[in-house]
Amino acid sequence: MSAQNLVESKLNPDLAVMDEICAAGDPWVKVVKKDQVFRIVDLEGNQAVDTLFYSASDAMERYSATDTVRRQNKLYLTTGSKLYSNFGNTMLTIVADTCGRHDTVGGACAAESNTVRYALDKYPMHSCRDSFLHALAHDPICESLGMSKRDIPSNINFFMNVPVSEDGGLDFADGVSAPGKYVEMKAEMDVVVLISNCPQLNNPCNAYNPTPIRLLVWD
Repeated sequence: MSAQNLVESKLNPDLAVMDEICAAGDPWVKVVKKDQVFRIVDLEGNQAVDTLFYSASDAMERYSATDTVRRQNKLYLTTGSKLYSNFGNTMLTIVADTCGRHDTVGGACAAESNTVRYALDKYPMHSCRDSFLHALAHDPICESLGMSKRDIPSNINFFMNVPVSEDGGLDFADGVSAPGKYVEMKAEMDVVVLISNCPQLNNPCNAYNPTPIRLLVWD
């Protein structure tokens, strides 16, 4: 990562209009309005925060990893990165980042991927896909938009380190974050934020120890 990507925010947490903690393994859903600023804080370091974004007016428009990577020709997100929708619109812009590298290609852990990557006996373990499905089925915001499991595209993994090898393989490596690191985004439209605070116990990205995150919003 480049030092020029590391940009600290000038916003005061005491003035945030929303300040919440999401426990390890839990889902979290909120609407962030256009021009509001949204911060995710890695409280204890190297916690993977699997995140999806949807237009708050039409869930058919949602974060697109393909458009985000292709239009900026970069696999990793940091300060200045724009998060594009499948309709080609900018959903959010990263305006501050003290971690400097966020994954776009590793995807969300699931019962099936846990068995393929690790062992058959990992199938019953809780996963990010489980958290996404739970939120889609039970959260009032998701219900009001008529969302279902068909509305789970490829997600961002904030704070997660997934290097891509020269032959195109993925390596789920040790994290590059640390306690208190954060990423901050300005919403360019009203967005629904859907987070799975990853419960993964099988790879070193979070030092095999899922931890809470802090979520703040400013007007």
